[in-house]
Amino acid sequence: MTDKEMREPLFDYLDLTFGKNRVIEEKIIQGSRADVVAVLEGHLAGIEIKSDRDTYTRLSSQVPDYDKNFDYCYLAVGASHEKHAAEHVPDHWGILVIREDGVEEIRPATPSPKLDRKKQLRILWKRELYHILDTHDFPKYRGKSVAFIIEYLIDRLPPEELMRAVTEELFERDYTIFEDAPKVQVKIRKTKAGVKVKRKTAPTLTKHTIGRKSRKKKH
Repeated sequence: MTDKEMREPLFDYLDLTFGKNRVIEEKIIQGSRADVVAVLEGHLAGIEIKSDRDTYTRLSSQVPDYDKNFDYCYLAVGASHEKHAAEHVPDHWGILVIREDGVEEIRPATPSPKLDRKKQLRILWKRELYHILDTHDFPKYRGKSVAFIIEYLIDRLPPEELMRAVTEELFERDYTIFEDAPKVQVKIRKTKAGVKVKRKTAPTLTKHTIGRKSRKKKH
């Protein structure tokens, strides 16, 4: 299966396994590009996709960035990689095998031991950080830096409460604003998965799939 063919089964798996979720594709995290960021209730999961055509050439340099930015990390592979996938990622990474007939979890993910909460919260826009301050009746700190606000929130909110606030902001984010990338060309088109927004800042093209409708977990 190609990378493109693997994504829709993966997104369906997220819907059925986690219920409420939002998918961000091709997200820059430090020096790497995360194939999929899954916004789940109370935590973020990073998913690196390796299709049957891909190699593991860049994975060793990507792993540290995933570990610092996501609560849980997954390697999603095509069937040809199933036997050797575990050799290429740390033990706390989950492994998903994507086949034409569905997705199988062959190893569950456990919390990243190298998570850096300060780096993780950089995924939020400044207006979203302000909103968390407002909803928790903290001082507004309008003149303070992003780094100051992040440290302030980490110091005052328990991790679980903080991450519920973070993921709620990401569930509600309006990507047509593009606060983190001014002066961009924006195209919006409907897709089966929701609304796909393409933004172009020369010389690269960054893609986000957003507004994906979640389904309730089946019992």
